[in-house]
Amino acid sequence: MKKRLSYKDSGVDIDAGNRAVKLMHQHVRSTFRPEVITDIGGFGALFALDLKNLKNPVLVSGTDGVGTKLSIAFMMDKHDTVGQDCVAMCVNDILCSGAEPLFFLDYLATGKLVPEKAAEIIKGIAEGCRQAGCALIGGETAEMPGFYDEDEYDLAGFAVGIADRDKIIDGSTIKDSDVVVGISSSGLHSNGFSLVRKIFFHIENLKPETYIEELGKTLGEELLKPTRIYVRSVTGLFDKFNIKGIAHITGGGFFENLPRILPEGKAMVINKESWEPQPIFRLIQETGEIEEREMYRTFNMGIGMVLVVSPEETDGVLSHLKKQGENAVVIGEVKNGDREVLI
Repeated sequence: MKKRLSYKDSGVDIDAGNRAVKLMHQHVRSTFRPEVITDIGGFGALFALDLKNLKNPVLVSGTDGVGTKLSIAFMMDKHDTVGQDCVAMCVNDILCSGAEPLFFLDYLATGKLVPEKAAEIIKGIAEGCRQAGCALIGGETAEMPGFYDEDEYDLAGFAVGIADRDKIIDGSTIKDSDVVVGISSSGLHSNGFSLVRKIFFHIENLKPETYIEELGKTLGEELLKPTRIYVRSVTGLFDKFNIKGIAHITGGGFFENLPRILPEGKAMVINKESWEPQPIFRLIQETGEIEEREMYRTFNMGIGMVLVVSPEETDGVLSHLKKQGENAVVIGEVKNGDREVLI
């Protein structure tokens, strides 16, 4: 007589999924805002909009993933920080429109669901949401045997925020002689890791546990630094200053991201001597023998977020950011040009 098969025999363990949800619960609830009116486990997550302070509300959304940085988490078997990366990539993007992040949803897909590992990942997502002031109101955990290796997973998410239509930041008012302010990154953030992995792990054959003197830590510890979340520091500027443009320096670096906020007829001149990139960038460039332009086209080079402000407001903006614990400096200015970046 043939054995009666169950879903678990195919590699999907429903009981493990239920246990994972229980382990995640405390992390998820720690992010809830008053507007959240459902608990986890429903078919849909409900969020009540408070519009009394908005004349013409606009929802702003963004989606992203962690990319191949996840492979570093696999190699180190450390999974409690990549969730913050996932949140950061989304909320920093919608921040560029002047939006306040309201809520976040995640998607976690894995070859074999290990509840404790899933809970560590969600713990990182919850930390990112708390830093951004948004609620983690739902998500999906998918066990996909045969599609992902048992020790691998993919992680993505999306954020929804809100802004007043009259206060949306789109770069349209940027003009000649405006000042470019750069806010420091924590390191690589979540971009360029395919190149980083090729250099360090395939060409140089290093290990994540290799201690690097100039980094002051192991290579893996440096590479797994979570992406910085700028929401609280930057949203505090909106009611005090006229922020004309905001750019999140992610994939594509300076050359691809800065032109996205420039109006026609304007360019940015960036003074690379105005800040010192973290040592990891020099290590990548020298080890991989990478041309300077390629570095600025691939990595954030130590600047995670860029603001454009008028000259008369620059000192106030810098002072505010410093009080918020940010390392911010003037890195350039706006000139007449053809929507290009000159470094």
